[in-house]
Amino acid sequence: MTTDNKRPLTLRDVSEATGVSEMTVSRVLRNRGDVSEKTRQKVLTAAKELGYVPNKIAGALASNRVNLVAVIIPSLSNMVFPEVLTGINSVLENTDLQPVVGVTDYQPEKEEKVLYEMLSWRPSGVIIAGLEHTEAARAMLNASGIPVVEIMDTDGKPVDAMVGISHRRAGREMAKAILKAGYRNIGFMGTKMPLDHRARKRFEGFTEALAKEGVEIMDRAFYSGGSALAKGREMTQEMLERSPELDFLYYSNDMIGAGGMLYLMDQKIDIPGQIGLAGFNGVELLQGLPRQLATMDACRLEIGRKAAEIIAAQLDNPDAEIEKHVTLTPTITFGDTLKRR
Repeated sequence: MTTDNKRPLTLRDVSEATGVSEMTVSRVLRNRGDVSEKTRQKVLTAAKELGYVPNKIAGALASNRVNLVAVIIPSLSNMVFPEVLTGINSVLENTDLQPVVGVTDYQPEKEEKVLYEMLSWRPSGVIIAGLEHTEAARAMLNASGIPVVEIMDTDGKPVDAMVGISHRRAGREMAKAILKAGYRNIGFMGTKMPLDHRARKRFEGFTEALAKEGVEIMDRAFYSGGSALAKGREMTQEMLERSPELDFLYYSNDMIGAGGMLYLMDQKIDIPGQIGLAGFNGVELLQGLPRQLATMDACRLEIGRKAAEIIAAQLDNPDAEIEKHVTLTPTITFGDTLKRR
């Protein structure tokens, strides 16, 4: 079977190839109506051989939406978010819904633009990272008329639904574990704030818990850019040269924490005896290192799954009672860099 490949295929092409009406072809491809199995197989075989793909925009004109879920995240280079996408896809692949991803690079104005473009396609739902948005972005989410799930964070008020962890609580729990282990001279290294709102909230919870025990951060450093091993090595060296009395280093993510650990190992510094370390995210990639960094799991896969389940359930039955505020509980992994007491 051959067609003119300069134009998109239509129902008519499949109809002509099979000798059945366009209406029958439409019924088969939409799995609607009473069609014999012989005719159904004939149409499906022809459509596959031709490479025909239905025009769902035409169908969307009637329903005012397409079977797409807009997924808006800050980064693809940060390995946290691909895991979230895996969780989302594991649920949506069992439905007619398809995730479409937009990336904001942690820039509020870019998020606003990405959201505007995605909503213009009339998706069936939106999954968007974070609770902080521009006024215009929040207005668009409120006016969208579709399910909206904000993910990764539950320290705030959502537009519709939210799934994530309390980052302030995560920071507090890590501070308590560090203090319980006997460390008191603590340095912090992390991403520049306030663009990374979740890192900011962890830092706030961390410093609040320290302050309750009369402890203050002795040194701190912030950077912009990717979460890189090299950046962690560089920042750790600079901080220890500046503040050699530090006995614990808390990093806003595992990648810079692993870089710091490798630097300390090169310097033959006793970990966790002389200096303890901890990161955040529970990145599996780092399990192959000579030592396991203390960290806290961010529940990434489960966040993705729960968010997608909320979208799918609301679309299946808009009147169903669904838990819309889901706060997951991360756990500390002590690894080899945080003493247990």
